[in-house]
Amino acid sequence: MENKRVRISDIAEELGLSTATVSNVIHGKTKKISDETVRRVQQLLEERQYIPSMAGILLAQNNSRIIGVIINDHPKYEGHVLEDPFIASSLNGLSREIDRSGQFMMVKVTTELDSIIKFASMWNMDGMVLIGFCEQDYKTLRAFMRVPFVVYEGYFCEAGGICNLTIDNRDGGFQVGQYFKRLGHKRALCVADNHICMDWERYQGFLEGFGTDGADFMEVAFEEEKRRNFYEQNLEKIKTYSAVFAVSDRYAVELMRFLTERGVRIPEEISIVGFDDSPICQQVTPALTSVRQEEKERARLAVEKLKLLKENRQEETEVKLGVSLVERDSSAPFGR
Repeated sequence: MENKRVRISDIAEELGLSTATVSNVIHGKTKKISDETVRRVQQLLEERQYIPSMAGILLAQNNSRIIGVIINDHPKYEGHVLEDPFIASSLNGLSREIDRSGQFMMVKVTTELDSIIKFASMWNMDGMVLIGFCEQDYKTLRAFMRVPFVVYEGYFCEAGGICNLTIDNRDGGFQVGQYFKRLGHKRALCVADNHICMDWERYQGFLEGFGTDGADFMEVAFEEEKRRNFYEQNLEKIKTYSAVFAVSDRYAVELMRFLTERGVRIPEEISIVGFDDSPICQQVTPALTSVRQEEKERARLAVEKLKLLKENRQEETEVKLGVSLVERDSSAPFGR
C-alpha cells in the first residue's frame, strides 16, 4: 500500500472486519462495537496513517458544529472585502460567540449562490450567517437549502425560515441629524454610494433629525479611485458644508483623510460623522464620531437564533437592534 492512500476497505480486510464496522469507528458510532474492536481499529488506523475525509465524517454526523459565515464579494470592496471595517468587526464578534458556544466558524467570500449551497452541503453545516446579499438571493437560498441561516443587515420583506438581524438605520441617521443641529450647523451633507435600502434609511432619518433646509445628499462611486476623483472635482462644493455624515466609517475616514490632505481642518472647518463605530474610528486622528451598532449583541443573537431555527422554534423573522451615537474629536460645534 506504499504511495497509495489507505482505504477503509484496506483496514477492514487486514483486521478481518466489515467496512461498515471500520467506518462506524471512524465516524464515532461505537455504541454497538466492543471496546477491544474499537481499540484495534484505531491502532491500525494510526499505524497505517489513515487520513479520513473530513467532509465524509461531518456528513455522517447529525451535528457538525460548524457555522458558515458567507460574505458577498461586492464590487465596491474591490477584492478587499475582509478588510472592510464593518465586515472585520462582524467577523470578530461572530468568531468569539461561535467559539463560546462550542462551535466552529468557516468563512467563505463569494458572489455565487450555487457555491454557497454546495459549501453548506459539503460540510453539513449547523447553520449560516449571510452578510451583504440581496432579497432575492436570500429567498433563493431558502428554497434550495435545508440549512438554517440568519441574515446580517438584510433588506427584504418577511420571508419564512429566515431571521434578519438588522439595526435601526433610520434612528441612527436621525441621531446624527439632531446632533449636527444641536451643534449649530446650518449646512450638512450625507455621503453614500447608493440611494436605496439601509443607506437610504440612514439618509431619511438624517433629514428628519436635521431638517430639510441646508441638508443635501451626495452619491459617490463604488470604486475608491473614482470617489477620490469625484471629491477632487467637488472639493469646493464640499467645503461649503460645515458637517458631513458618511453612511459608513470606511467612507467617513476616507473623506476625512482626503480633506486633511488638502488643508481642510477637521473638525474646525468640517465636522465628520461615520456609521458602525468599528475599531478604525479610534485608530485615526482625529478620532471619528460614529453611530455604534452592538456587534457583540448581534453575534450573540445570531448563534441563538440559528439554534432556534434548527429546532423549528424561531418565530421572529426580524430582530431590530438599537444604535447610539458615540461622540469623538472629528465633530465640534459650528464655528468653534
